[in-house]
Amino acid sequence: MINIAIDGYAGCGKSTLARDVAAKLGFTFIDTGALYRGITLFVTNKLNGIVDDQSVLEVLSQKPTLVFEPLTNHLLLNNINVETQIRSAEIASKVSQVAALPSVRHYLLNIQRDFIQNKGVVMEGRDIGTVIMPDAEAKFFITANMQVRVERRFLQLKADGKEQSRAEVEENLSSRDYKDATRSEAPLKLASDAVVIDTSHLTREEQVKCIIALTASKTDKALLPFV
Repeated sequence: MINIAIDGYAGCGKSTLARDVAAKLGFTFIDTGALYRGITLFVTNKLNGIVDDQSVLEVLSQKPTLVFEPLTNHLLLNNINVETQIRSAEIASKVSQVAALPSVRHYLLNIQRDFIQNKGVVMEGRDIGTVIMPDAEAKFFITANMQVRVERRFLQLKADGKEQSRAEVEENLSSRDYKDATRSEAPLKLASDAVVIDTSHLTREEQVKCIIALTASKTDKALLPFV
C-alpha cells in the first residue's frame, strides 16, 4: 500500500483527478482544499474585520473539527455538513489569504498527517509532496494552461448554479496562483521527485490512466519483479 501526492494550480482538475484515481485503486481520497475552505468558513464566521495570524490563532484555540463524511466525502465542520458553503465564490476569494497564515497551516498539518498514517491515500493540494507527505511513494504536479483552467472552473461553477463571468474566474485563479506561490509558509512549488502532468489536452479518463500507469509498479506487487 502506498500514498499518492497530487499538487498543482487551482482549476487544473486536481480534486476530480485525485478522486477518480482513489476510486480506481480503492484508496481514500483526501481533499485538502476542502479543509482550507472549511477553516476559512469557520474563521470568517467568527471574525469581523481584519483577519491576521494572531486573531486567527485565537479563533483556532476553539479547536474546530474537520472530517469527511464517509459516503459522500462532504466536509463536516464541527459535525455540520458545510459542503455547499465552502464552495461559494465568497470563500473561494478568501481561502488563499487564510491558507497563507502560519497558524492555519500548522493547525491543519497534524490533521492532514493523521489521514495518511495507514497508507492507501490519494491526497491533493498545494504542498502535499513537499510538506504534508514528503515521503509519499508517488508524487504528481498537475498543470494546465490558463484558458483551459478558466473554462473548466467556469463550467463547474455554472453546473453548481453559481454565476461568475469568465473574466472573474480568471482573476480569481490568477490571484490564487500568486498568493499560493509567494506565501512564506509552505508555498506551492514543484517537489524535486514529482512527475509533471499537463492536463490541458487530456480527457478526464486519460488523466486517470496516466496516474495509474505511472504508479502501476508500486501498487501492483505482481509487477515488481519486472522493474
